[in-house]
Amino acid sequence: QVQLVESGGGLVQTGGSLRLSCVASGRTSRTYAMGWFRQAPGREREFVATISWTGDITDYAQSVQGRFTISRDNAKGTVNLEMNNLKPEDTAVYSCAAAGRPVIGRSPGDYRYWGQGTQVTVSS
Repeated sequence: QVQLVESGGGLVQTGGSLRLSCVASGRTSRTYAMGWFRQAPGREREFVATISWTGDITDYAQSVQGRFTISRDNAKGTVNLEMNNLKPEDTAVYSCAAAGRPVIGRSPGDYRYWGQGTQVTVSS
């Protein structure tokens, strides 16, 4: 089992920045790809970004490309999401997830473990 805890959410104005962090505990010795997803009220869960176990491969949703950066520190068991130039449409609950494999994926079905999420609200 892997437990994931997110932090760093909050309220920010349009154009602002936030840095989300996800700390993994438990069987973190496994080589898991990690991802961030988000879900706004009344909408389905949406892929945001993912990073391979080695950290050399990343992928982003088109809506956040160039504004968000995902990174990881395997020694610390953390995955971060740096979010810049935030827009009101970025408002959602952001969750990190650990895949059951080292390679990246965009589908929620590619991920085995999920955190509870952290709220990000961008005011206009």
